[in-house]
Amino acid sequence: QLQLVESGGDLVQPGGSLRLSCAASGFTLDSYAIGWFRQAPGKEREGVSCMSRSGGNTISADSVKGRFTISRDNAKNTVYLQMNSLKPEDTAIYYCAATSSPVFRLCVPTRNAYWGQGTQVTVSS
Repeated sequence: QLQLVESGGDLVQPGGSLRLSCAASGFTLDSYAIGWFRQAPGKEREGVSCMSRSGGNTISADSVKGRFTISRDNAKNTVYLQMNSLKPEDTAIYYCAATSSPVFRLCVPTRNAYWGQGTQVTVSS
C-alpha cells in the first residue's frame, strides 16, 4: 500500500522552530518529486516548498523563503520541512505529497500525486 505519513506538528510560540517529517511506504521517494503544502482554515491549499525528482531544484513560497527548508533522506525514505522563525500566519495543516512527474510545477497542488493526511501546526503565544 502506497502511503505518506506526516508527523512533527505541534503548538509553538512565534519565533520558534519545528521540523516536520513525512515517511513514505510502498514506494521509494527518490523516484518522485516531493512537496510540502499547507491549508489554513477558510483558505485554499497552497504550496510551501517543493523539490524536483532529481533533487537539484527547489522552489519555495515567498512567504517562507529564508525560514523554511525542504530536504529528503533517501536512506530513510523520508522528507523533512525545517521551519524556523515561525509566525502566527504559518498556522495551518501541513501536507506532504509526492508526484512521479519531474516537478510540482510552480509548487502548485495537484491531484496527480500521493498525499499524506496532514499534521497540524499552530503558532500562537
